[in-house]
Amino acid sequence: MRIAISGSHSLGKSTVVNEWVAKNPRFRREEEPYRALGLYGPYEILFRDASTKLHNGIQMYYNISRIHRYAECTDDVIFDRAPVDYIAYSQYTANQGSTDINDAFVESMVPAVRESLDHLDILAFVPKSDAWPVGMEADGIRPVDHAYRDEVDAIFKQIYREGRFQVLPERNRPLLVELWGPSAQRLDQLQAAMDEVQSSKAGA
Repeated sequence: MRIAISGSHSLGKSTVVNEWVAKNPRFRREEEPYRALGLYGPYEILFRDASTKLHNGIQMYYNISRIHRYAECTDDVIFDRAPVDYIAYSQYTANQGSTDINDAFVESMVPAVRESLDHLDILAFVPKSDAWPVGMEADGIRPVDHAYRDEVDAIFKQIYREGRFQVLPERNRPLLVELWGPSAQRLDQLQAAMDEVQSSKAGA
């Protein structure tokens, strides 16, 4: 089962990934590209209105390359972030008009992202929800900026709820689900999604 957790920052995605792996130790955890390439790697990667084509492009293609390592639905892996995330973050920066990222660059990312998603079984979106607010942690990594998180979350909702960019592939598309609520509820929602995919494959 190949799962990717997607959404704006500081909403509990990494918590979902870590708790899922703790509960399901057969799953391999794939690190968030920023941590792999920037925090623990050789690149300086910037956020918000300072992101560039290089910053977001290397993260997206790293994410895609890791997804392509898992060709079979029998591979048990969970990704902290999905390729779609870099479309959302790039669109935020394009809207600011502050770097070399523009709308044309964002559109150019879409085909590679769409093609990669057929290697996922579940695409789980973690939205910002007024019914279950999540505080921002000053971890020294991500900007503590509510407006930034909210604007990126709004772009994610356009992508996943309104079909902006039409990122899902026509064939072999992953099951798109939303995770919200306390940690235990999110894990239950993810388990229900996995059960649905397994049932669908068994009946095919």
